[in-house]
Amino acid sequence: MTRATPRGRLLVLALPYAWLALFFLVPLLIVLKISFAQSLIAQPPYTPLVAHDADGLHLAVHLDAWRLLAGDALYAEAWLGSVAIAATTTAVCLLLGYPMAWAMARAPRRRQALLLMAVVLPFWTSFLLRVYAWMGLLGRHGPLNEALLALGLVERPLVLLHTPFAVYLGLVYAYLPFMVLPLYATLERLDEDLLEAAADLGARPGRAFLAVTLPLSLPGIVAGCVLVFVPALGELIIPDLLGGPDTLMIGKVLWDEFFANRAWPVAAALAVAMLALVGAVLVVQRALGARLAVR
Repeated sequence: MTRATPRGRLLVLALPYAWLALFFLVPLLIVLKISFAQSLIAQPPYTPLVAHDADGLHLAVHLDAWRLLAGDALYAEAWLGSVAIAATTTAVCLLLGYPMAWAMARAPRRRQALLLMAVVLPFWTSFLLRVYAWMGLLGRHGPLNEALLALGLVERPLVLLHTPFAVYLGLVYAYLPFMVLPLYATLERLDEDLLEAAADLGARPGRAFLAVTLPLSLPGIVAGCVLVFVPALGELIIPDLLGGPDTLMIGKVLWDEFFANRAWPVAAALAVAMLALVGAVLVVQRALGARLAVR
C-alpha cells in the first residue's frame, strides 16, 4: 500500500480550494466592488472602480450605497422584518420538528427508513411548484376554503393568501425538514440506557427529558436552527408569491433593487451585508458547537 506524497496531498487539497476561490471568492469580490460604485444609466449600470483621467489611473470608491443602506428606514425595516420572520419560523420548526424527530428516532428500525423518505419526499419536486401548490390551496376558491364552507365553519371564504400567515406557513413547510433531519441524526444516536438509568434513579419522564435528552440533543438543535434560519433570512420566492405588499423581507428588497430599480450598488451592498450577517450566525454556531463538544 503506497502512502500519499506531500505533493499529492497538496494537489488534492488545492482542487476544492481552487473551486471555492473561482466560484465563491471571485464573485464575492465582484459584488463587493460593485457596492463601492455609483449607479449609472449605462451597461453595466454602475461606475468602474478604477477610473482613468488626465492624471492617470486612480480608484473611484463611492460610499453612497452604504450611506443609503445605513440611513434609509426602509432597509432597517426590511432587516428587522427578515430577522423576525426567520427567527419565528425557526422557533416553530423547532417546536414541530423535535417531536417528529423523536418519534422517528424511537420508531422500529424497519419504519425509520420509510419515515425518513416521507420527510425528504418534498425535495423530489420543484420548490417553485410546491409554493404554487400552496397558492392554490390558500386561494379564495381553494380546497381549504371550500372545506371550511362545506363544514359550515365560515360564512364566506377567508383571506388566507397574500397574508403574513401564508408566509409563515410556506416557510415552515419548506424548511421543516432542515430541522427534522439533524435532530433525528442526534436523537437516533442517543443511548437509551441513559434514560433507563434516570428512571431507575426516580426521574419521571419529563425530568429525564430535561436532564438527559434535551442536553444531549443540543448539537442537533443548534445545527437545525442554523439550517432553517439562514435560508429563511434571505428567502425571496415565498414572501413574493404567498405574502402581501406589507411583507417586507430583505431578499425581496434585494431583488427589487437589482431588477426593478437597477440600483446595482445598493443591491450589492445589501448582498454583502446579508453575507456578513450569515457569516456571524455561522461563527456563533461554530462556537456553540465547540462548546457543546467540550461538554
